[in-house]
Amino acid sequence: MRIAFFDSGIGGISVLHEAMKQLPHEDFLYFADTLHVPYGTKSKEEVLAFVKECVEAIHKEEVKALVIACNTATSIAITELRKLYDMPIIGMEPAVKPALEMNRSSGKRVLVFATPLTLKESKYRDLVSRIDDTGMVDSLPLPELVEYCEKFQVEGQSIIAYFQGKLSEYDLSSYGTVVLGCTHYPFYRRILRTILPAHIQIVDGSAGTVNRLIQLLEHRGQLRGEGRGDLKFMCSSHDAAYIQKLERALHLFQEVGV
Repeated sequence: MRIAFFDSGIGGISVLHEAMKQLPHEDFLYFADTLHVPYGTKSKEEVLAFVKECVEAIHKEEVKALVIACNTATSIAITELRKLYDMPIIGMEPAVKPALEMNRSSGKRVLVFATPLTLKESKYRDLVSRIDDTGMVDSLPLPELVEYCEKFQVEGQSIIAYFQGKLSEYDLSSYGTVVLGCTHYPFYRRILRTILPAHIQIVDGSAGTVNRLIQLLEHRGQLRGEGRGDLKFMCSSHDAAYIQKLERALHLFQEVGV
């Protein structure tokens, strides 16, 4: 049985890549909702309906666990999905807690990059209010970035100018960590490293999510100890060209996202 990863587009490839590194013997399924990408600028009701429809298709593939490799989809749909299915379902959340811990000694601030919908959801607001008791977290919506990523616009002067424009009003010397709060955003890790001051650390939630996946599979006795690992791509539009795009995205992430 496979471990499934779901995202609206290519963003969850960043989480899949981490899982492939840590679980080389497992078989994987990656499903992209190509009919409705991007999620971050749509309504909560629309996204919930899209996710439920796609997860039902994934469930028919006989998977042993599902990673919702999308912060927006997690914040909107994870609770309802866990009521509908008995398989382990692991979600994403912005890595705010580890970012705050990294900055505790320096007293510097945390800046979270995320989609507008993630930032509006109560799941994110509750997370920040629960762990940020000193008001050290700021949030920056980047609504255009998912669409840039879907077009493989991950480097170049136009992307540099985009980030510089978004960050122009921030005193970056006061920040110690930037959190990539959307699974598309790790594709920009390398270019962000050239833009941000050297003292700023860049974190995302992929490793923590995969660690949680491993814990749940270990508990259920479902980790594979041997095998070469197989990867299958699917998408809601049944578009062969997008399947090739997903394959290309995995290779691209291996080049620019690590």
